[in-house]
Amino acid sequence: MIQDKFNLFFSGHCLDAYHLFGAHRNRESGKTEFTVWAPHAKSVRVIGAFNYWDREASYLAKIDDRGVWSLTLDNVSEWDIYRYVIEDWKGKLTEKSDPFAFYSELRPSTSSKVVHLEGYNWEDQEWMQNRSINYDRPMNIYEVHAGSWKIKENGEHYTYAELADELIPYCVENGYTHIELMPLNEYPFDGSWGYQASGYFSLTSRYGSMHQFMYFMDKAHKNNIGVIMDFVPVHFVKDNHGLRMFDGTPQFEYQQYSESEWGTCYFDLAKEEVRSFLMSSAAFWCDVYHMDGIRVDAVSNLIFWKGNKNNGVNTGAVDFIKRLNYDVKDKFHNVMMIAEDSSDYEGVTKPSIYGGLGFDYKWDLGWMNDTLKYYAMDPVYRKYHHNMINFSMAYFYSEKFIMEFSHDEVVHGKATIVNKMWGLYNDKFAQARNLYLYMYTHPGKKLNFMGNEIGHFREWDENKENDWFLLQYPVHDSFRRYLHDLSKIYLSHSCLYKYDYSWEGFKWIDADNAEQSIYTYYREDEESIMVVVLNMTPVSHEKFEVKVPMKGYYTEVINSDKDIYGGYNMCNYKPVKSVHKKQKDIIRIRVAPFAGILFEIKK
Repeated sequence: MIQDKFNLFFSGHCLDAYHLFGAHRNRESGKTEFTVWAPHAKSVRVIGAFNYWDREASYLAKIDDRGVWSLTLDNVSEWDIYRYVIEDWKGKLTEKSDPFAFYSELRPSTSSKVVHLEGYNWEDQEWMQNRSINYDRPMNIYEVHAGSWKIKENGEHYTYAELADELIPYCVENGYTHIELMPLNEYPFDGSWGYQASGYFSLTSRYGSMHQFMYFMDKAHKNNIGVIMDFVPVHFVKDNHGLRMFDGTPQFEYQQYSESEWGTCYFDLAKEEVRSFLMSSAAFWCDVYHMDGIRVDAVSNLIFWKGNKNNGVNTGAVDFIKRLNYDVKDKFHNVMMIAEDSSDYEGVTKPSIYGGLGFDYKWDLGWMNDTLKYYAMDPVYRKYHHNMINFSMAYFYSEKFIMEFSHDEVVHGKATIVNKMWGLYNDKFAQARNLYLYMYTHPGKKLNFMGNEIGHFREWDENKENDWFLLQYPVHDSFRRYLHDLSKIYLSHSCLYKYDYSWEGFKWIDADNAEQSIYTYYREDEESIMVVVLNMTPVSHEKFEVKVPMKGYYTEVINSDKDIYGGYNMCNYKPVKSVHKKQKDIIRIRVAPFAGILFEIKK
């Protein structure tokens, strides 16, 4: 009977292995049960203050021939630290953190902690019942590194609770619908930003306690803000206290050790127990912390061996992805699964039952790369690269894409979004405003990394907070106001999001005006039509003609050249009436250099 409860774990279909393994303390009895999977260990002991760190005091018993070890102790207190001592097949003893620990010591210490996850009084029931995958809803994601959004004057990090009281009102005010948090599982090296994890069930202790983070999630939900967290099932740190050679053999990693490009160990995703471990981790964050979305990192490195398509498809990893998405979605119907994937692998957002990978969304990294290369180009040459902008709609409906400018675009010598733009100071901001109007009117959900909204010039550094002092300067404050207004327009106009993934939501007006480098298109739904004009050159036009889909009066909703945004007020202040010319309806408008303009007509 004892073995029966572990069968699902060993079959690779377990989503709640955190109930089976780890340190579970019963508050009523005071007893704590330690359970760990170590199939090739010769013996397993647990050490801590409760047994004076005596390696000979507390041996776990092997309760399952497949490598499950367990021991119950009655003198362990909540918040006690502990480690496992693994004796490998050679007799060597190694101290390890608990792979299923729910909390850990603050780095650089590495011991696990005995904690209770229960006891928080959630108040987000209405949100949890009504949340959605958001295909036909607006989704404006603010990507955040919890340790550097803001830092206290004394250099300390904000706690999860303090971050909740600062960050969530900021997101509400600035029109964000979701927060995406860079990984919050435990990790030893700050410079890995959480993408080289050591604890897949352990909330990082850098920013406070589990209940403080539950408060963060609860407050987000009560303010109608969803939360997505980055999840890394590709690789893990090779630090000696972690998963590498856990039982003295390659237990979690491939039998033939292969170091990743990040200097880490690849998970062996063909191994059923590893699948259960990682699937349970993803489910854990949804179950225990009410996470609304899981963004899976480095999917191309999962699909292809070491991320290189020339090495062939990693079938074990592909099968794991399909199972992860199917099983998590089956248990948590309204949790979003999102792929960060730079490959051209087909069917990433196609349901797994139809042969796809089963993600709900995929980051459009191709769009991001083409777009930023175009905006960095001298406008003189843009007419020769016109398809770098119009090409995205040629493939857009093949997947459900998120348009993203993430942390990866503003680090390691890549320059920030504003600083990537061609030209001098004012030209950079003019084009950045144009860029964001393009982004917010292009089909697909939106994601922006923190700092982008204030026109950051310094690349992101995890040890420094955003340069909030920039808002003392008019050009940066105006840029923030522009992003704020653009976000609010996006949220309040359903034609900009309702049919993101349907052909009926987007139409080109003129995709081929390479000579003038001007793009025109429109978004529509049952309520209204919004016409977009993007001028990619420093040339102005007093009476530029735009073909429109219906006759009537077109009202300028936002113009990136308004002085309140840092422009020069070459705008269209009165509604523009269409005229009939050569069997088509047109409007004649003013177009400023590098202007992005949005017009609306009600149906």
